[in-house]
Amino acid sequence: MIEFFMQKMRENPDNEAILSSKFKLTCAQLLKQTEEFGKWLVSQNIEQGAVVSFDGDYSPASLALFLALVKNNNVVVPLSKDSKHHFVEFREIASTEYDISLGEEGAEPILTKTTRKASEEIYDTLRADNSPGLVLFSSGSTGKSKGIVQDLNKLMAKFETPRKPLRMLIFLQLDHIGGVNSLLYSLANTGAVIVADDRTPEGVCQAIENFKGEVLPTSPTFLNLLLLSKAYEKYDLSSLNLITYGTEPMQTSTLEKLNSIFPNSTLQQTYGLSEVGILRSKSKDNGSLWMKVGGSEFTTKIVNGTLWIKSDSAMLGYLNAPNPFDEEGFLDTGDMVEQDGDWIRILGRKSEIINVGGFKVFPAEVESVLLDLDNVEDVVVFGVDHPITGKVVCAKFKLSSSESRREFKARMLDYCKDKLQSYKIPSKIEVTEDNTYNERFKRMRR
Repeated sequence: MIEFFMQKMRENPDNEAILSSKFKLTCAQLLKQTEEFGKWLVSQNIEQGAVVSFDGDYSPASLALFLALVKNNNVVVPLSKDSKHHFVEFREIASTEYDISLGEEGAEPILTKTTRKASEEIYDTLRADNSPGLVLFSSGSTGKSKGIVQDLNKLMAKFETPRKPLRMLIFLQLDHIGGVNSLLYSLANTGAVIVADDRTPEGVCQAIENFKGEVLPTSPTFLNLLLLSKAYEKYDLSSLNLITYGTEPMQTSTLEKLNSIFPNSTLQQTYGLSEVGILRSKSKDNGSLWMKVGGSEFTTKIVNGTLWIKSDSAMLGYLNAPNPFDEEGFLDTGDMVEQDGDWIRILGRKSEIINVGGFKVFPAEVESVLLDLDNVEDVVVFGVDHPITGKVVCAKFKLSSSESRREFKARMLDYCKDKLQSYKIPSKIEVTEDNTYNERFKRMRR
């Protein structure tokens, strides 16, 4: 399958493949760098089928190395610098046989041959089929990270269907299914990958202006930070036609503000999991959280209010957890949904629902109200144990400016009394100066 992407680049040598303030690379240049990395892999005796990790965010070197490893039928373990504190853990889970550190752009790669032997049965399946593999890791926000193994040939196959070329700002890195999906889409359709100098609202807006970015795929948490920063007022974002959001539930209040600020951009909810890939999606309208999901390679069903998915490009399995698929090949996503004909609305993760004396509380609904409270920069809602009701609602706030906890809580309770049912109003609050989200800009509801 990789040859399809290489041929696309050969046919469009002058197309801008990857752009940033620090580097620009055409398809011809990316092909050349990929070939050089291919020769380097041979010179280092990295055999086909070996499990190889590399650390490095979106850059010419990381993209070229990724493509060279795929072409060499390796099992690729991309590691984003955001997760550097987990490198040892992730490499152990993946049983990496070679670890590559890219360092600064243009520097000689540092190769470490480990003493591990990747003899897992799941890898043997890939080797028997002469298929490259991909290992991604769950975010681990509710427990230990799981190693997810994908057959890259299956993952790449869906990109043979031609789509519109887009100038896409890359937000999620190569260690995330969304980041890999964005890269493959761009290469298959001769689009352009835009890399911001940093993933701050300022950095993202500047990159969109500088390189006429058309698509911003990101998370609701980042979009809330963008609104708070007002960075969109400083830059020309008129080229931005599409803003997609996923990885966690969107707050209604955030979506309403985005609609007001970006009236000429389409707002589209996306849905996907590392275990099954990214589904095609369609939002009912810009202001709606209702969407249709699916595509020719996906089958969906709803069981007891939970979304289940069957995918042609589903993972081969976990490295360190039991097989999660049922006998028909469906995966329980754990996402609770409402259904209206073909439309669904994501309510939240089953594991994150707060059961207060028999009443269900969905964190995103409460967060949507609290985000409109004065002096709130961000908030994350979760449940804590209670001896009588089982759970109560707790909210952890990051405030824009200093305020006594006692005064803030009194103001919050008064604000919420006519906006939320009593059992949904946080009875416990925390105030923090730390971020309420992880390195993937996803709220942490531990």
